[in-house]
Amino acid sequence: MTWIEPALYFAGYPNKTSYHELLNSRSSSPVQFDKVKAKSDYVQRTLPAKALQGIWKRFYQVELGPPLMQIFPHDGEISRISDSSIPYPHRSGIIFKIQYYAVWSGEGKEVEKRQLDWIKGLYKFMTPYVSNNPRGAYPNSRDLDLGKNDPTGSTAYEQARVWGEQYFKHNFERLARVKAAIDPSNFFRNE
Repeated sequence: MTWIEPALYFAGYPNKTSYHELLNSRSSSPVQFDKVKAKSDYVQRTLPAKALQGIWKRFYQVELGPPLMQIFPHDGEISRISDSSIPYPHRSGIIFKIQYYAVWSGEGKEVEKRQLDWIKGLYKFMTPYVSNNPRGAYPNSRDLDLGKNDPTGSTAYEQARVWGEQYFKHNFERLARVKAAIDPSNFFRNE
């Protein structure tokens, strides 16, 4: 598989579609979803059959948009860099990262609630099979269910630590100190 084939697949193009279709400025993806909710996990040991069966079962429960779960391998070269040498700490002992997606189109609180309940249920189901203390989360895919900044921009360190350590583990304190020193007025906010 070439590196571009997954881009075609996730954009909803049929198998064997030429990558030139992506370059066609008049082309639009066959898949059109208005809303997406993503959650992530890191896995440190092989998933047992019971976990895989539970995932499969939950994927058949979805009534609206197609569920999606991406698995990104870790270990190998990525684990040779220490967890504290750069901000991204999910390295040593991580077999793979999982990204779960609920996608849907349409309006209405009922539709949204059903999709959000589904992804939250899958995330809860995966709790015993994924990293813990803290449960890891992928920093480039913010999950506001874990926590979010105060809308006024005055979020206390202790409040942010609740979710910050899920994204950055023990590096969060150092990152918060650097951010406070470089940007004391909190001009550069993330959310």
